[in-house]
Amino acid sequence: MSTEFLLTSLVVVLMPGTGVLYTVSAGLFKGRRASIAASLGCTMGIVPHLLASVLGLSAILHVSSLAFHTVKYVGVAYLLYLAWSMWRETGALQLSSKDSTQNLQQIAVRAFLINILNPKLSIFFLAFLPQFVSPQAHSPIFQMLVLSSIFMAMTFVIFILYGLSANYARKYVVNSLNVTTWLQKSFAAMFTMLAAKLAVTEQ
Repeated sequence: MSTEFLLTSLVVVLMPGTGVLYTVSAGLFKGRRASIAASLGCTMGIVPHLLASVLGLSAILHVSSLAFHTVKYVGVAYLLYLAWSMWRETGALQLSSKDSTQNLQQIAVRAFLINILNPKLSIFFLAFLPQFVSPQAHSPIFQMLVLSSIFMAMTFVIFILYGLSANYARKYVVNSLNVTTWLQKSFAAMFTMLAAKLAVTEQ
C-alpha cells in the first residue's frame, strides 16, 4: 500500500457527490444515528462496484452500451424519486432525536441504492485500483481486495464525519421552519441536478 493510494483515495472520498449529499441530508434532517446509517449504506453500496472491478465484470459496462445505459437510467429515475420525496416532505419533517430501527434501515437501503445504481463507479474502480497493484504482487486479486477494504474504511469514516457535522447544525434548522423548508427544497433541487448530470454522462 503506497502513500499515493492513500492520498488519492482521500481526495476521491472527500469530493462531494450523491452519497455525501444524502448523508449530509440524513444528518441534518434525521439526526446522528441516521447519518451513520446513511454512511454505512453508501459504503456498502461500493462493494458491488469493487467486486465487479476485481472480477473484471465492470468491463462489461464499459463495452456494453445497453448494460451501461440500463443501469444509468435506473439510477437517474431513483435520484429523481429521492428529489420528489424530499420536495413532497417540505415543511413536514419531524426532527426528532430518536429514529426507529425501521427508519434507519430505510435510510441505509436508500444510501446503498444511490451508489449501486451509478455505473460510473464500476468503471472508475476498474481504472483506479489496478494502478496501485504491484506487478510483483504474489496475488493481485488479494491486493486489490485489501486496497478495496482500505478505500471502504476511509469512505465510512469520512462520510460519518460529514453526517455528524451536518447533525451539529440541526439546532438551527429546528428553530426555523423557513430554514427547514428552504434546505429541503435545496436538497431536492440538488438531487434533481445530479440526476440530470448522470443522465447526460457517457461511457
